[in-house]
Amino acid sequence: ILLIHYCKTTTNSYIFMAQTYTTEPQRIRYSETDQMGFSHHSNYLKYFELARLEWLLSLGISYRELEERGFLLAVVHAEVNFKSPAFFEDQFTIQVQLKAPPTASMIFTYEMYNHKGKLNATGTTKLAFLDAQTNRPIRCPQDLYQTLLPLFS
Repeated sequence: ILLIHYCKTTTNSYIFMAQTYTTEPQRIRYSETDQMGFSHHSNYLKYFELARLEWLLSLGISYRELEERGFLLAVVHAEVNFKSPAFFEDQFTIQVQLKAPPTASMIFTYEMYNHKGKLNATGTTKLAFLDAQTNRPIRCPQDLYQTLLPLFS
């Protein structure tokens, strides 16, 4: 689910501004739980990655194609704040948001909710753009920047 609103421009046309993307429901699998029956803490960054990739695909952006063109996105910072446990077979969704137009990096925030609407976790990741040949930081590819910029107009 992509929550949007329309913004009138100076030319009286309208553009959309994405506020938050909500993933399709997922389910906690047995292999993801610990001895207490909770989803193990190590899974949450994987859930956030799934949300981020689903959001990018919803915008027509393929991570695979970015890599094939020589652009990598490396996680350089990650943070998870646990609010309430998620259990085996719980369904959950994640709301993901890009915080600012991309530069040499992108910062995402996440909120994970169970099927009852209870907040399980929040988090943040920062991804840096790297040149695949040199592994050196680079600026966001121009076409990706142009695709994401209207989200902040």
